[in-house]
Amino acid sequence: MEVLDNLKYTKNHEWVLIEGNMATIGITNHAQRELGDIVYLDIDTLSQELSEDDVFGSVEAVKTVSDLFMPVSGKVVEFNNLLDSAPELVNQEPYNNGWIIKVEVNENQSVTNLLSPNEYREIIGL
Repeated sequence: MEVLDNLKYTKNHEWVLIEGNMATIGITNHAQRELGDIVYLDIDTLSQELSEDDVFGSVEAVKTVSDLFMPVSGKVVEFNNLLDSAPELVNQEPYNNGWIIKVEVNENQSVTNLLSPNEYREIIGL
């Protein structure tokens, strides 16, 4: 099970890469395996200002639908349009072409609530 060392994680199995005031967000390899074959992503929060732990969309797999939660507070500025025609990228490349949204992070955003790679590995039993 892949957990990348350059990312931060949430207990809800989202990952986040923060670069300056921008955050790229997706779901972890563990999450996509648990969900199974992903067939659709519903992201209706583009251009919205959201708080940490708010639902920013949902992911639909063959077996289930699961909410997606914001790991940071900020404005959703981009959706990965590749996922419109190829949602399976989340399964195939969860940390690369399978990213879901980009967020302009609020200035006062603290990342202390995010998990380190080692803390996330403990949660998923690695």
